Amino acid sequence: MTSESIPDVEALVDFVVRHPRLFVLTGACVSTDCGIPDYRDARGDWKRPPPVSHQAFMGSHGVRQRYWARSLIGFRALAAAHPGQAHKALAILERQSRITSLVTQNVDGLHQRAGSRRVIDLHGQADLVKCMSCGASLMRHALHDELARRNPRWLSLSAEVGPDGDADLDGYDFSTFEVPNCHRCRIGILKPDVVFFGDNVPRPRVEQAFQALEEASGMLVVGSSLMVYSGFRFARQAAKRGKPIACVNLGKTRADELFDLKISAPIGPTLTVLVDALELPQRQAR
Repeated sequence: MTSESIPDVEALVDFVVRHPRLFVLTGACVSTDCGIPDYRDARGDWKRPPPVSHQAFMGSHGVRQRYWARSLIGFRALAAAHPGQAHKALAILERQSRITSLVTQNVDGLHQRAGSRRVIDLHGQADLVKCMSCGASLMRHALHDELARRNPRWLSLSAEVGPDGDADLDGYDFSTFEVPNCHRCRIGILKPDVVFFGDNVPRPRVEQAFQALEEASGMLVVGSSLMVYSGFRFARQAAKRGKPIACVNLGKTRADELFDLKISAPIGPTLTVLVDALELPQRQAR
């Protein structure tokens, strides 16, 4: 894809040049090219039932059985994913000192694997599991190994992969699926160390992100509909503080009226063209 085929890409280049200390917020559409589905369509509506809530997960053993059974199948796609064009382009922009902080709503860790260092994982990282009683943590792959040993017949199943390591295992009886408790305290519920639907982002993490926004000269939204308040509040705060906002996203967002610039185009190719355009003057100057 060339700059001529992306609408307003020159305006995006100009935006990044004029606002050299960017606060970047990314969402699920940054990772869709990596084989990780997103939750919402171009109108911002749910493509599938909303994800499991924190309250349902904590309150029902049956819900946890269903969650971990589906995760045993679906998390393979998340674990096998590699950074895409968008992740790599954002890492380059950080190395060019154009990004002061990158706040992501994703839990896949792909920004770090692409080389970004100034990352705030707003909703946590899916490869960690935490005991909700004693606070012990372990790597998710270790828990999945135990789930596989306890439930070997589930390993032969295949299903359509959903967002965040989910899988569409509809019509199955999950009542015999074995889910272990915490190995340290023996009684605690093990939960991915991520913010579930209906849960709150830890306050220190929110404050860190707001401080990063305060220090930025502008905001760039990439691949997020901002339908979830945890992301939308940063766009609202940027507008309140008079900071310009640009957005690269296919489809409607909750903050469309707040943007100074919106580009509706494929995210990976658009950011790649942006990086190439910004690097060209540097190459010509050598």
